[in-house]
Amino acid sequence: MAVAVEEVAVRLPDPALDGADWADAYEAETARPFPTARAAAEAMVRAFPAWTMPLLLLRNLVVLPLGLKGADRVPGRDMVGIFPVVSETSSRFVGGFDDRHLDFRVIVELSRAGPERQRIKLTTVIRRHNLAGRAYLAVVMPFHRAIVRGALRRLVAPSA
Repeated sequence: MAVAVEEVAVRLPDPALDGADWADAYEAETARPFPTARAAAEAMVRAFPAWTMPLLLLRNLVVLPLGLKGADRVPGRDMVGIFPVVSETSSRFVGGFDDRHLDFRVIVELSRAGPERQRIKLTTVIRRHNLAGRAYLAVVMPFHRAIVRGALRRLVAPSA
């Protein structure tokens, strides 16, 4: 049975990132509820497709000469996968960082969808600073959509 991942509307501004000028969001329903949004975010990072890591390494090599940040682990910083933790509650996790070309936040939200079901919403919110930020977003967008939809689909798929 195919897992439904729906693109949903996003309203800006979002409290996770003042001045954001771009956002997208996807939702799916699961019968395997997560106790917290952070737990869902951690599981989602583990659900990223295998081809994501080599692509991320390539991205880091390409942007290094431009002075842009890579998705490296920061010693002593609370991280979920490659995302520094910005804020969290039991139902909303926010990760991300600020850079010269753009600032971004990844938001994982949980809500009830019935007695034993849960909705998981993954929102990406971006504030572009300049032409480089706009160009970067245009280049990564096809990969972003594939990664987000695929990870969310694997996250909520019934166990085999």
